[in-house]
Amino acid sequence: MRWEELDQQPCSLARTLAVIGDKWTLLILRDCFLGIRRFDEFERRLGITRHLLADRLKKLVEHGVLTKVAYQQRPLREEYRMTDKGLDLHPVMLTLVSWGDRYMADERGAPVLHVHKTCGQVMKPVLVCSECAEPVAARDVRVEAGKGWEEEAGLLPCSARLYSE
Repeated sequence: MRWEELDQQPCSLARTLAVIGDKWTLLILRDCFLGIRRFDEFERRLGITRHLLADRLKKLVEHGVLTKVAYQQRPLREEYRMTDKGLDLHPVMLTLVSWGDRYMADERGAPVLHVHKTCGQVMKPVLVCSECAEPVAARDVRVEAGKGWEEEAGLLPCSARLYSE
């Protein structure tokens, strides 16, 4: 499978990686969730080249993760804002950060704390079943072929065993 063809795969993860699966895009999304909206702010914070930043932002806009909104008319200046599709990546980002806090933080601990506004407590993300609200871990899930699955891809049997062991 070639990187340029990920969006053609019968796999939602591969298709997702085709949009957000490189390090710069994930860091751009991190900054979006931290309130960064303007091109020059992304450039300054990330130390990324203008060309690469423009390419990643364009891709996120094309896929509906971000939208451009004018904040000045003369000259026209636009900022990038999260769409509902982009905001739906929040659990993914929280989970990645939580994994990093657990396995990659140094002796000082987590560099950023996530505080739940409702209760005021520092929180960690927990994945729960949409049907019964019980916590879900890898070994609690069985993988089955869905309607979008293509038999010739040949990946499902191995994936199904991985989660059920």
